[in-house]
Amino acid sequence: MGKELIELKVDGMDCNNCAMSISRYLERKGLEDVFVNFQTKEVRFASGNGDLGLDKIKSGIEKLGYTVLEEEPQPVFWTFEKKLLVSALFTLPLLLGHLLMMVGWAPAWLMNPWVQLGLTLPPFVIGVVHFGSSALSSLRGGVPNMDVLIFLGSTAAFVYSIFGLVLQNPDYYFFETVATIITLVLLGNWLEKRAVAQTTSAIGELTQLQATSARRILPSGQLVEIPQKELQIGMLLQINEGDRIPADGTLLQGEGLVDESMLTGESMPAAKELSSELIGGSLLLKGNLQMKVTASGKNTVLEQMVELVKTAQQDKPPIQQLADKISAIFVPAVVGISLLTFLLGHFAFGLTATQALLNAIAVLVISCPCAMGLATPTAVMVGVGRLAKLGVLIKGGRTVEQLATIKNIVFDKTGTLTTGKFRVEKAEYPTGEMKKANSLVWAMEQYSSHPIAVSLREALEGMPRAETLPALTVEEERGIGMTAVDETGIRYRLGSKRLLENDADCDGDIFLLREREVLAIFKLGDDLKKGVSEAIQALEGQGRNSFILSGDRADKTQILAEKIGVKEYHAEKLPAEKLSIIKNISEKHPTAMVGDGINDAPALAQADLGISLSSASQVAIQSAKVILLKGRIDVLPEAFGIAEKTVQTIRQNLFWAFAYNIVAIPIAAMGFLNPMWGALFMAFSDVVVIGNSIRLKYKKV
Repeated sequence: MGKELIELKVDGMDCNNCAMSISRYLERKGLEDVFVNFQTKEVRFASGNGDLGLDKIKSGIEKLGYTVLEEEPQPVFWTFEKKLLVSALFTLPLLLGHLLMMVGWAPAWLMNPWVQLGLTLPPFVIGVVHFGSSALSSLRGGVPNMDVLIFLGSTAAFVYSIFGLVLQNPDYYFFETVATIITLVLLGNWLEKRAVAQTTSAIGELTQLQATSARRILPSGQLVEIPQKELQIGMLLQINEGDRIPADGTLLQGEGLVDESMLTGESMPAAKELSSELIGGSLLLKGNLQMKVTASGKNTVLEQMVELVKTAQQDKPPIQQLADKISAIFVPAVVGISLLTFLLGHFAFGLTATQALLNAIAVLVISCPCAMGLATPTAVMVGVGRLAKLGVLIKGGRTVEQLATIKNIVFDKTGTLTTGKFRVEKAEYPTGEMKKANSLVWAMEQYSSHPIAVSLREALEGMPRAETLPALTVEEERGIGMTAVDETGIRYRLGSKRLLENDADCDGDIFLLREREVLAIFKLGDDLKKGVSEAIQALEGQGRNSFILSGDRADKTQILAEKIGVKEYHAEKLPAEKLSIIKNISEKHPTAMVGDGINDAPALAQADLGISLSSASQVAIQSAKVILLKGRIDVLPEAFGIAEKTVQTIRQNLFWAFAYNIVAIPIAAMGFLNPMWGALFMAFSDVVVIGNSIRLKYKKV
């Protein structure tokens, strides 16, 4: 039975440990390709196990204490914000009374233990239900989270206060501590949720680009409005000025200006005319168009962008592995330290049971495993989202870390540094068989997606061709050209000068041979892409080395290299030779290969990092880990800069998370921080980590 990709929305995940508990549960059930993202509430997995139904999976997730959301969830009355508000209203008098008592101004009624108990009960019940359910679910999942610590700390303080109330001993009253801990942690969680929402904005902004409906043109010419989800390939659509284009397609009638900036990173509107490609989600600024749908649903460029961004944001870079291992054992370790703090403080150092308990509770509430869990995902969220806005799609969060380490960049020439839109500057026919030669070239190039093949077909459309040709059997030889055999057994070859046995007197780029006889010689012209020279200079300024690796002629490659300032180049190389060169360059420094053709696929896979163009062949795209929309080489320097800033932010976050816990826990254990301040500092630690990640969104590179 084939695998089926399942996507669920799951509420109740507060941190990375929550996501880890669901991941472990699903993996134990034998599910594969499990991705859980607590920021976006997404749970995805591949299911090929017929014995484990979706209902059982949902039930298992809910038994862990989480809620599987349906497509249209019902509004919830008892929201997180209301929990925080109610808890804060009852905590404020307690906290105020505690502060006034410290200066001797506290009113007598606020010092009444029964009043304090009454004010503490609402926050405590909220905390027990909110943190207790989350703590229990994390324990079931095998990955204890921060809520375990908060639940233990607040419950211990509450039970101790009740014990003091029974004994009528004010030294045992910690009602304000209970309420304050719960309220401050809720406040921290609220700030954290708001901050995390900003890190996930890239997916939301991309999703909002999708049109909800479309105007379909029926065969009768009548216009009907249909939901975007019902669009199918081949449908005709009417697009009016100001509309979002609902799907990918081809322009059949009209012309206009289209804003594709969110999808391609290109700030200038793109002019569209007959046969132009239209991207779903782009905005028609001027004009009225009729288009034919060529891709819909999950197959559109926009949906593929969203999917790549989601996958990249869910993937964990290697730098996160240490943090995950520590997070998994952090809570049990803190509980042990807290218990040891109480025992040593009371029995070894002679502290009162009250003071020893306060120190132990402070250890529980000041520790911050969430900061470690948030350190990498939040930064990756922002970094990948920023790259997507630039028009750079990343396959996997670990690719961001790879991108930051690249020192050597190897560029293919044709279609990568140049436009790939060739001009036939000169055509010669030594045997005088012009029409037949043109027809043979046109027919053979139908079987290739190489930029030269595409350009030759377009050029030959307007040139004289023979009306009929014998049936041909055509094959492509990567890096060499095309071979065809007709029904009489005659072999035709189409490719570069290396096909010739003696090329001393031949001046051209593409040659058509009938057996060994030259039928046609084409000399081609190609233009440099916009911004390539500036991009190469910027990369050099970043300390990165640029190379050209091409199958094209040495003289043309040399001219281009000198024009754009590339010092080292390799020309007239076959795919196998490219592999060897990439391997040698990679041995010196981490190397990226930028290419677009089928013949570049092996080199893309061989390099430490493959970078492909969105207009490339599917083989090249599948072999690459980074995709440049619209083939824009000029965005590479900024992309490398964003990757470096993202990795820098991750390291800063992890340093803060580790340093905070290493310093804060001993301070709390020694009694220099009471639990209320501990809860405040814990919330502050989370906000620092997320705030640093959000700052990445606006950092200049």
